[in-house]
Amino acid sequence: MARILLGVSGGIAAYKAVELVRLASAAGHAVRVVQTPASLQFVGRATFEAITGAPVLIDEFEQDPARGAFPGDPAPEHAPISHLELVQRADVLCVAPASANTLAKLAHGLADNLLTSAALANAAPLVLAPAMNDRMWAHPATRANLETLEARGATVVPPARGQLASRGEWGTGRLAEPPDVLAAIELLLDGPRAGPMEGLRVLVTAGGTREPIDAVRYVGNRSSGRMGLALAAEAVRRGAEVTLVAANVSLPAPPGVRVMAVETAAELEHAAREAFPQADVLLAAAAVSDFRPRDPEASKIAKAGREGLSIELEPTTDVLAALAAQRGPAQTLVGFAAEHGESAIERAREKLERKGLDAVVVNDVSRGDIGFDAEENEVMILSAGGGRAVARSSKEAVAAAILDEVGRLRGRDDASTLVEER
Repeated sequence: MARILLGVSGGIAAYKAVELVRLASAAGHAVRVVQTPASLQFVGRATFEAITGAPVLIDEFEQDPARGAFPGDPAPEHAPISHLELVQRADVLCVAPASANTLAKLAHGLADNLLTSAALANAAPLVLAPAMNDRMWAHPATRANLETLEARGATVVPPARGQLASRGEWGTGRLAEPPDVLAAIELLLDGPRAGPMEGLRVLVTAGGTREPIDAVRYVGNRSSGRMGLALAAEAVRRGAEVTLVAANVSLPAPPGVRVMAVETAAELEHAAREAFPQADVLLAAAAVSDFRPRDPEASKIAKAGREGLSIELEPTTDVLAALAAQRGPAQTLVGFAAEHGESAIERAREKLERKGLDAVVVNDVSRGDIGFDAEENEVMILSAGGGRAVARSSKEAVAAAILDEVGRLRGRDDASTLVEER
């Protein structure tokens, strides 16, 4: 088990750090906690001390009764400098929540409190779980700071989208759920777990593309990317190396996934073409626009003085068909068909044959309770050998069924193994 040094910075999400410590301790990890002075406005040190069984440090100049030792370790005979000894013994440093202020300090190498001093002396892997208001998260300074930290090797567990601390506010900025943060820590320390897809490289496309009309408007769809994220998470769980091409996905990516963020169909095509030659499996779950405005305006189109607006559309590239035309003999391709009406299966099977795919996953978008931006789905998986219906269930369960089918197509008996694991 690992020695986890947890840094808790100021913010309402500090209460979630308590659950992270509880989960990590229950999993057998030894945890020490360092708090910033601002975090004490939200959670007191006694709470963390009760769960970890170790003293919590806040000030650079206070003495550490444990002398830098983690729970279960013998304390050194001398009294070391706290911020140096803690990181020297730690297997990983995780900052959760990481406020915008703390991220800025880490990115610029400031060391004005115990946490930032420890981070500057840290040589162990660094995991950052940001949490802040959505406007702070979207600010170019925050984005630049994160890019700097990621370029230095930090692992970022992105915040989730949902209700924020300020009453009535909704957006991206919520701290990722504690199990997801712990999973990122364990994946970083242990590497991908062995499983039936070990050794396979999986490319997943997710979300929905947006084609600009002008500087602020676009043609798009309601895809949230939940299905693609569920596929990526399940593939990682089965031991695969996963690349995710995410089109306008605001939900956090699963730990252990390489993410390529895109916006338009052209950007998705470029990213997919780049990653496809190395992939063993393609799961094309993204809703790619079939058409885009032919001549988008560079600035915002004014409403004043207009009686209407006509937009000429042109077709986009059929990305899946283009990739299928370049496929190698050992690659497995799975497409997705959002169909509407009684002839959905017939149209999807025609797509399967026309594009030369191994399987097509069909869902009925005429229903409002499944599919786009819903947490559940009900699909039919079509292949040359027939069809398999997957009853309404969570998208995580649907993802497992799809990857079972991928295992069958590749001649692997994955399904029976995973029935026992799940």
